[in-house]
Amino acid sequence: MKTKTYRTLLFDIDNTLLDFNAAEEQALQLLFANHDIPLTEESKKRYSLINQGLWTAFEENKISREQVVNTRFSTLCKEYGIEKDGQLLEAEYRTYLNNGHQLIDGAVEVIKNLSSHYELYVVTNGVSATQYKRLQDSGLYPYFKEIFVSEDTGFQKPMKEYFDYVFSRIKELSVHETLIVGDSLSADIQGGQLAGIDTCWFNPQKKKNDTNWNSTYEIGRLQELYNLLNVNNKVASGQV
Repeated sequence: MKTKTYRTLLFDIDNTLLDFNAAEEQALQLLFANHDIPLTEESKKRYSLINQGLWTAFEENKISREQVVNTRFSTLCKEYGIEKDGQLLEAEYRTYLNNGHQLIDGAVEVIKNLSSHYELYVVTNGVSATQYKRLQDSGLYPYFKEIFVSEDTGFQKPMKEYFDYVFSRIKELSVHETLIVGDSLSADIQGGQLAGIDTCWFNPQKKKNDTNWNSTYEIGRLQELYNLLNVNNKVASGQV
């Protein structure tokens, strides 16, 4: 496949560049242990379903981000007959999560190399303080020209208004020369299509796409971006 020429690359963070699942697992273990709440495979699965449902409602603009983060833990606890203040649990969880910056394989190398060839930007839903800290602690932050977090924009992926906000702040942006890379079909791929840009689905687990949102490209490893973009990684790394 001959790839188009791009100038601007937009990257999602969670489960694209940073291993959010690993950071979340660590934060949940610390939180539940501190409150003597059993963290079993069943309770983790229930939390995941509750959390995913709330974030989906947020992406569909049905509820606010505050409703997502301040009710997910209290909702879970109620299912197990435990009364807890969801807002306090969220604040503690956020402290633990802010320190989780486990990297997806190859993330720093690939981003560093691509930054020599393209203008790189972060496009992410989530909490601003958390995303900035994790990007800085991971070593990824210096390679991006700007970070766009949904909390700061007033909109979220996949809303077209979110991408309008981003595009208005990137000088001389051409939508025909812009590519978004992300793991979420609902947020990244749908959002990219609604915004009129090409999309690259990061799908390391080879999940089946049961949606109507088909990506322009699909990769299983970040290193595949070198071939997709026709970038020589040895040259990019200075290994010539």
